[in-house]
Amino acid sequence: MKFLPIFIFLSLMPLLGVAQKPNIILIMADDMGYETVGANGGQSYKTPHLDRMASEGMRFTNCFANPLCTPSRVKIMTGQYNTRNYVQFRVLDRGQRTFAHYLRDAGYRTVIAGKWQLGKEEDSAQHFGFEESLLWQHVRGARREGTKIDSRHVNPRLERNGKAVDYDNGEFSSDVFVEFLGEFMTQHKDEPIFAYYPMVLPHCPFVPTPGTADFDAQSMGSKTYKGKVQYFGAMVGHIDKMVARLEAKLEELGIADNTMIVFTGDNGTDIPVKSQWSGRQIAAGKGKMTDEGMRVPLIIKFPGKVEAGKVSDALVDLADFLPTFTELAGVEHEAEIDGVSLLPELYGKGGRVKPYAYIWYEPKKGETAKATVMARSKTHMLMRKGEDGELVFYQTPKAYEKVVVPMSEMGEADRTRLKKLESVLERYDALRGSSLRAQ
Repeated sequence: MKFLPIFIFLSLMPLLGVAQKPNIILIMADDMGYETVGANGGQSYKTPHLDRMASEGMRFTNCFANPLCTPSRVKIMTGQYNTRNYVQFRVLDRGQRTFAHYLRDAGYRTVIAGKWQLGKEEDSAQHFGFEESLLWQHVRGARREGTKIDSRHVNPRLERNGKAVDYDNGEFSSDVFVEFLGEFMTQHKDEPIFAYYPMVLPHCPFVPTPGTADFDAQSMGSKTYKGKVQYFGAMVGHIDKMVARLEAKLEELGIADNTMIVFTGDNGTDIPVKSQWSGRQIAAGKGKMTDEGMRVPLIIKFPGKVEAGKVSDALVDLADFLPTFTELAGVEHEAEIDGVSLLPELYGKGGRVKPYAYIWYEPKKGETAKATVMARSKTHMLMRKGEDGELVFYQTPKAYEKVVVPMSEMGEADRTRLKKLESVLERYDALRGSSLRAQ
């Protein structure tokens, strides 16, 4: 009841002539690296809507995720690096505060649709701040009951607000998710909306998509884990269509001009996909501490606020989204946040300071002392495997390129860079589990 006056005020804002807080739509593709988007130099797939979105918004060339989904999802939702709060694969610790909590408490209507895989409790999505949810791999597993067949794409097995919902009439889950988000936005178009769409595309199994020649509405899914890699391009194309549908819904509802829409990815493209990018072949690297495993697309459109067609080389990682959204909404976050708001960069004001991105990778064991960690700037990166592992220092002159800088050959400038990145690793070693211990 304590939030009722906020919602009443927000519903009266248009009548009172008070500007409504901006809507926020966050779309995160599952296993779609930087090289897949045409606007980024990708040459293998057709992404006309994402390319147009980049021309109407801002495109970033240095955005980094973790190499695998759960660490990335924990990071993006909490704004904290994983040494603070990572528990294990498929789990988000229930003591954590997410961007949905902050925005919901500020009067936003919050919704999530897509891939969950962060806890099987029936109330998981609501516990983490989302009023409504339509999810895959929430309470149920990833396979169809009694089979080894994946349940995420055609004729999917989903959960709405924790309750099982089966689709058996040729539905494709991505279309179902977008329809659900559209219905939520229609219902709450006169209130500020935060919609989080963690896609199930283009994660394997690679399967035909609606409208393509091989699509089978009677299919119960691929009988193999990977499916057939020749369908990856169609899945990327379907992502493009889903983003277009969401933007069309915003236009239809008359709220597009007051909406920030963000498109990014949770990690690099999955093996064995190979793509052409800027005249060279990029072999997918999901699961690897390389650009192929961590460099992801980032496009942000906010009409009238973000300069159209601008390309930014600002350093970004997934921890930056929570402070960006809270600043946009005028919300103070209580916990110590590792991310740095993107608003100064988006608004062209300058002054954003982010000297490093930090990546932690131990996806399934939860043994943080054995994790591979990396600190990187725009031009260099430092990697260590395990708590007592050897440090390897790289120069990163371009995307998908790295050159080892031998310790014996370093000049003074490189030694200074190395020392700064070493201090980042030391800082987060010391903070291991700090967010969990605080609960």
